[in-house]
Amino acid sequence: MPKRILQGVVVSDKQDKTVIVSVERQVMHPVYKKIVKKSKKFAAHDENNQYKVGDIVSIEESKPYSKTKTWTVISQNA
Repeated sequence: MPKRILQGVVVSDKQDKTVIVSVERQVMHPVYKKIVKKSKKFAAHDENNQYKVGDIVSIEESKPYSKTKTWTVISQNA
């Protein structure tokens, strides 16, 4: 089974070897039929602490590194 790849913005880099990535998506509201933005935060593994707040990155599903961290950063997008 292929691993999911998501794109988002780093919103926190305060932890060691971990960044928090906010992934935004657009969905249609079931009643009002209007496009609404929804976001979710993912904890991702950053081995070298090279990504900073504001960077746009791609994250990929991986083995569990901890209770909440099951994603890893694979690249930085421009």
